[in-house]
Amino acid sequence: MRELPLHALRAFAGVYQHRGVRAAARELGIAHSSVSRHLAELEKWLGVQLTVTAGGRSALTFTPQGESLGRATLAGLREIAQAADALREVRSPASVTLATTPSFAARWLLPRLPAFEQAFPHLELSVMVDRRREDPDASGIDLLLRMGSGPWPDVHSEALMDDALYPVMSPAYWQKSGRPAKPADLTGLRLLHDRDPYAAWEAWRREHGPDTLDVRKGPRFTSTDLILRAAAQGQGVALARHRLVGDDLSTGTLLRPFGERAVELGSSYWLVWSRRAAMRPATATVVAWLRREAARAVPASAGVSAKGSPSR
Repeated sequence: MRELPLHALRAFAGVYQHRGVRAAARELGIAHSSVSRHLAELEKWLGVQLTVTAGGRSALTFTPQGESLGRATLAGLREIAQAADALREVRSPASVTLATTPSFAARWLLPRLPAFEQAFPHLELSVMVDRRREDPDASGIDLLLRMGSGPWPDVHSEALMDDALYPVMSPAYWQKSGRPAKPADLTGLRLLHDRDPYAAWEAWRREHGPDTLDVRKGPRFTSTDLILRAAAQGQGVALARHRLVGDDLSTGTLLRPFGERAVELGSSYWLVWSRRAAMRPATATVVAWLRREAARAVPASAGVSAKGSPSR
């Protein structure tokens, strides 16, 4: 045991799990050069090559020896983590941990938590934010709320809400831009882009036009929350997710210049939990509450006047 290079094995397990050095470095919270150094040390200690790099960022593959050690190391570390979690578990049976994306947590979930706490004062709902698609069995998280196109294998996936896209802008920018009222007016506006692949301007152009709209121009933002904040500050027009922009529309911080026009996305938000572990009563209560809140959500066409004036 004294001779085992544990730090190097942990780094290698991360590389094997994520199939790359940079992703493993992000997971471990260290520089990717440190992960590469650990790999080199481990190969030197073993006397065999574990990985093969043919060039390019996604060209990392594993030798048969690397595959064997990767599977064993990852399984061993997971077993250790599960045993340690069981020993450190001090949560009450009434506590639930939910993980979701930063934008969904800030824009949809957080405003509803006070009502949840009032309805269920005996429960403790903890919210974690992460863009990764965690494995509930490996992470110890009770419930995940994912955005994207489900379902996913190896977990229980349940569609929670659909979504739609439509342009939004600040009242001041709307006035400054000459009160645009039809999609053709977008050609004279500054487009704000979300890194979310499901919220790309190309989807709007295909369905509503105009064909001449240049969707390559304009700044990019790494989260829906950021892009909506930028739009509220008058920096341009954003293609918003309906489920995440409701508060800004109701307060008048943002408006919909093109009335009820929207791009329907279908099922876009999913509840995910383990297939292997039985759902605890506290988690089942949170799931039932989320279903009720989703059922109460306002449709994308609500609040649009018959004349197609800006919906606020």
